[in-house]
Amino acid sequence: MNVLGIETSCDETSAAVVVDGRRVLSNVIASQIEIHQIYGGVVPEIAARKHVDCISYIVKEALDQAGLSLSDIDAVAVANGPGLAGALLVGLSFAKAVAFAQGIPLVGVHHIYAHVCANYLDENSKENSNEDFNRNSNKNWEPPFVSLVVSGGHTHLLHVLDYHTCKVLGRTRDDAAGEAFDKVGRALGLPYPGGPQIDKLAGLSNVDTIRFPRATVGDSLDFSFSGLKSAVLQYIQKNKHDNLFSVGNCATSFQCAVTDILVSRTLQACKETGMSKVALAGGVAANNGLRGSMRQACNEYGLQLHMPSPIYCTDNAAMVASGGYYRRLAGELDGYDLNAHPNMEM
Repeated sequence: MNVLGIETSCDETSAAVVVDGRRVLSNVIASQIEIHQIYGGVVPEIAARKHVDCISYIVKEALDQAGLSLSDIDAVAVANGPGLAGALLVGLSFAKAVAFAQGIPLVGVHHIYAHVCANYLDENSKENSNEDFNRNSNKNWEPPFVSLVVSGGHTHLLHVLDYHTCKVLGRTRDDAAGEAFDKVGRALGLPYPGGPQIDKLAGLSNVDTIRFPRATVGDSLDFSFSGLKSAVLQYIQKNKHDNLFSVGNCATSFQCAVTDILVSRTLQACKETGMSKVALAGGVAANNGLRGSMRQACNEYGLQLHMPSPIYCTDNAAMVASGGYYRRLAGELDGYDLNAHPNMEM
């Protein structure tokens, strides 16, 4: 089954063609990072207009790279939430038009569920040069497992029971992990987005010299990053004029605190569910510090770990196509009344 995936939930316009939910024939991504850098974050109206400008070209490029035409496509999958309302509507409208014109099924895909599905993408896909991806990939990777989904807008711990059933074990009570990265990066004077910049600085020392707090939310598996973020911002404000203040040390200690929280909750989720398999997902899953810490912890506790290639961690249409395939396989289709849901729950 050839599925055309379309992703426009935030500031990446992406289209992909995936066969049977796993084999990626193409995965084209147009990023808007340079456009939004001057504002220090994504401007929703600008993002939506840029999606309109380029989506038809991106879809054509995805089909060309796959060596297919629209007549070869068996279904159209599109992310319809959560995300930015205007941005979602661009992809949704385009997907409806393709499905209607070609007379093929339309499948809406939850954005967080799509991130989980990035773990099903085959190691034989074109973007397979990453060492971690090759070493940890398994084309037979399948549920059940525990998945940590971390991005700029979401931080969830999921118990993935089967290909279309996820149980939420924990979620952030306030800031998402990626959001905290970007806000701390801005306070440190780093370019947007702050997450990759902090990760780069942390890789230079990897020493936790400033012990920032690790918040717990009772006995639950929920996360809270607002206290950590506030502690870091207060530390910067208090010490930034001190000759001993180091941006690198601050960035490294902040990243260590975030990864400690994420890894410890994931291990606790495995203990509570009896799962021995862990999957990472979401944009922050490309963070080298998190990947290294999670790998070390899983090795220590005898857990099987799967980490998608970084290109499949950030927003992309291949993961949406994969999610659409498994929904289509289960007979779950949508009509042309399918709408965008910016705050869609799992």
